[in-house]
Amino acid sequence: MPLPASLQGRLTLPLIASPMFIVSGPELVIAQCKAGVVGSFPALNARPVSVLRDWIQRIKRELAEYKAAHPQAVVAPFAVNMICHRTNDRLEQDIAICVEEQVPVIITSLQAPSDLIHKVHGYGGVVLHDVTNLRHAEKALGEGVDGLILVCAGAGGHAGTLSPFALLSEVRAIFDGPVGLAGAISSGSGILAAQAMGADFAYMGTRFIATQEAGADPAYKQALIDSRADDIVYSSLFTGVHGNYLRSSIANSGLDPDNLPSADKSTMNFGSGGNQAAKAWRDIWGAGQGVGNIRDVPTTAELVARLKREYSDAWDALQQKRFPQ
Repeated sequence: MPLPASLQGRLTLPLIASPMFIVSGPELVIAQCKAGVVGSFPALNARPVSVLRDWIQRIKRELAEYKAAHPQAVVAPFAVNMICHRTNDRLEQDIAICVEEQVPVIITSLQAPSDLIHKVHGYGGVVLHDVTNLRHAEKALGEGVDGLILVCAGAGGHAGTLSPFALLSEVRAIFDGPVGLAGAISSGSGILAAQAMGADFAYMGTRFIATQEAGADPAYKQALIDSRADDIVYSSLFTGVHGNYLRSSIANSGLDPDNLPSADKSTMNFGSGGNQAAKAWRDIWGAGQGVGNIRDVPTTAELVARLKREYSDAWDALQQKRFPQ
């Protein structure tokens, strides 16, 4: 079950840092790629749309300069996330820019349109699609995506409810290509566990919010440090799609975290203004159930180095626990 060819030999860990609305920007993505993990950001973070090209060109330029100055370094490619929904009225513009700039990895959410996939494949790019159930996985594979990201129970932001044990085994029964796993992964041992279960890479978001390069409010980063798994609330109220959020941010907004009304997808707003969505993510902070492992705000380089040590230590410990043959 190989990684996409464009990622092979270009990672120091089998890890993609997930795109986070408002939080992920060029500074974080560049730091992640320099550390050897795929950095990503939502196209909608670049506002107005003209800024998207500037961001992509800056990331490409700084990574190329770093690689030239450090030829032995493993520098990972970057990814841009596309929200493929009818309310995203800048989607076609964003696609055109990403195709012109030949973004190496495109991560699609909500839908996996075949025309986008065809355009990305035209320059040799890779399309990964995030899914929360087997039906969505089957539809995306039918459209021709290169790989899947399984967003399971406990993942930060928009997330599903299925156990990774359940969804991953179902997907592997129909697909032997690249698969990533998301859901409360915040340590190097979690990355190894994802591989042991049959995934090719882990998909980690919340842990990167509490880094120095992340564009999150300092109070948000501190709230992550102060929270534990049972401080995460699962609700559809804020965007129309169920997601996981910090209880404290909901309470600070004057709402009762234990008595939230529901909403449906008709309330979603990913338009060029994006005021509703931006306000939701600015005031109501997304987070996964892996927050209990967050105790500091290191640089991205320090965090990835720590994840590598944890991954190696977990592998060594696993070898010691193997049953005798």
